[in-house]
Amino acid sequence: MTLPLARARLAILAKRLGRARGGATAVEFALVAAPFFFLLFAIIEVTMVFFTSTALENATMETARKIRTGQLQSTGASGADFTNQVCAAMSGLISCQGKLSVDVRTFQDFGNININNPIDNQGNLDTNAFQFDPGGAGDIVLVRVFYTWKINTPLIGSVFANMAGNNRLIAATAAFRNEPFGGN
Repeated sequence: MTLPLARARLAILAKRLGRARGGATAVEFALVAAPFFFLLFAIIEVTMVFFTSTALENATMETARKIRTGQLQSTGASGADFTNQVCAAMSGLISCQGKLSVDVRTFQDFGNININNPIDNQGNLDTNAFQFDPGGAGDIVLVRVFYTWKINTPLIGSVFANMAGNNRLIAATAAFRNEPFGGN
């Protein structure tokens, strides 16, 4: 094969490769797929956190009303019963098992209410000081409900987590004066 013929064949091959577009879509997809799926899963994760936050707020308000009206006190319900009622009031899409903590306490007046951060220095939820005291008629009550959400999307945990182990603590709070329901 002579040199001019080899150059001609090489030029024809180069021309064909320049026109070939069959693998371009696969290469473009490979470049775009990873960021696309990361963003997709991050959006789904953040949406679920906000959905859970809204469901927790609603469930807290709904269940705290039972304390405010004296329904819970009249049945002699415990903190575990209250926690189960909050879980039942949340959407069926959200599992509460081992992820929900409740702190209910009474105060003399609204000015004395002190809300401390329940996350300890290691980034874990410290439930040691939590109590369940729904009070009596006319008492001022603070209800705090905490839900621990595990962040599963890679890289988003470093921005969105506020606890150790890529967890996000979601909190709902209600402060009110109990109605005069006939208790003490």
